[in-house]
Amino acid sequence: MAKLEQFITSDFDSLLSRIENGIMGGSISASLEDASDFTTPEARCSVRVFERYSYIGGNRVSLSVTLFQAGNGPVALSAIASGGSQAMFFKINTFGEEAFLDKLRELL
Repeated sequence: MAKLEQFITSDFDSLLSRIENGIMGGSISASLEDASDFTTPEARCSVRVFERYSYIGGNRVSLSVTLFQAGNGPVALSAIASGGSQAMFFKINTFGEEAFLDKLRELL
């Protein structure tokens, strides 16, 4: 599993759009598996789960991206990539997970 967490000073909607379009446009096998959005007067939260085929690992990897913003504060981002291992009892070959997360780093 690979993880990225950071605070970003950006417009929430623009950031979400940039992530969605960039991930989907960054790989022919990328798909948006599901999405969830919550909004209250004080905060908002969006969750996106992407999946793509990893040529290096020969399997599919997923990337879960969560954006959270309280009021007008910075946007908190948490992204976790998973599924890149082929071993049964321990993780080997996590290159696909890191590559998926690297694509998100480029977009940010």
